[in-house]
Amino acid sequence: MLNYVWLGLLVLGIGTALTSDIIDQSNDKYRNGDPLPVEIWFEDSISIDVNATYDGKLIVHTNDFNNFYNSNIQDKVDLKAKVTFNKDDNNVSIYFNVENSSPELWKYMAKLSGKEDDLTGNFEIVKRLSKNSFIGKITLEEVAFSNMKDVTNAALDYAGTAVNIALGLIGIMALWLGVMKVAEDAGLIRIIANGVRPITKFLFPDVPSDHPAMGSMIMNIAANMLGLGNAATPFGLKAMEEMDSLNKNKGTATNAMVTFLAVNTAGLTLIPVTAIAIRAASGSSNPAIIIGTSIFGALCATTVGITATKILEKFPIKKGEFASWLNSYKKGLIIFLSLITLTTVLAVSGILTKIFSILSFVNPVFFKTIINIISILAIPV
Repeated sequence: MLNYVWLGLLVLGIGTALTSDIIDQSNDKYRNGDPLPVEIWFEDSISIDVNATYDGKLIVHTNDFNNFYNSNIQDKVDLKAKVTFNKDDNNVSIYFNVENSSPELWKYMAKLSGKEDDLTGNFEIVKRLSKNSFIGKITLEEVAFSNMKDVTNAALDYAGTAVNIALGLIGIMALWLGVMKVAEDAGLIRIIANGVRPITKFLFPDVPSDHPAMGSMIMNIAANMLGLGNAATPFGLKAMEEMDSLNKNKGTATNAMVTFLAVNTAGLTLIPVTAIAIRAASGSSNPAIIIGTSIFGALCATTVGITATKILEKFPIKKGEFASWLNSYKKGLIIFLSLITLTTVLAVSGILTKIFSILSFVNPVFFKTIINIISILAIPV
């Protein structure tokens, strides 16, 4: 299904780019084939009757540029250029590099022309002002289908990125899937699965505890908690593949898949190795201090994700089945309503205020102390 989504986005991008290019061509945005009034200045006197290339300066006055391109630049264009006189072909060509101060349109045209910062064209002499200066017109190289080029280049770049990612995962997947297979044959996965069965039974009731998907999910979550993102990826892919074998409705994510994705995306990590490494490289005096806050933030995200999936998987309620639905979740609803009632009673009676006053020691300083303790325990200095 995802392949069709990407294909649709690509077709939409190409269609949009093609439409924009047609509009640009009809509006003559780049003035293809039209001569632009310019001045060319050279350091020394030159001869136009020989085949030679000279270094010079290209000058385009503000009014000429704005009238030609219907733009609104504030300063005149002043760029270094190379001018080549070809007596045999009766042709004068010009080559110049755009700079940061150059008009945005020229910088974009230069990017489309091949290299990042060069433009070429033909120079027609109108009048010779002196031995080293000319008034003339330049006709720049034609620019067409610029947006199509951008879309095509982006598609090729991302295709290359996808290949690099896939190749990079081959070794990691081979290693860790092999490790998991050894652990499975040795019975380690079964021991771990039995140890966390109460949790996995609540999170993934549709997946048998001895199914290969359970082992992959446990290893994925464990690897993520230890900050081993590269090791977690193959386990996550394998878990989804195994859960899909239990899926009766192919192409539609099951409740177990959605719950696993929520847990995986929340990223509960005990030791955020990457973040600690970045902080250490940036010169942090205590790079590991983020461990406590990372655990707290990820724990909140995991709790919200699991709560959302467990609530939403109960819906939609089919017509005529509301009574049976209510009966099946009667226990959970009673507990939920009881908690709300209890909280309301405690708040109204003032008992909740007394509880908060007793727990007044739980302040930002207390949290900072706990975070420091967790950081030291996780990564001893």
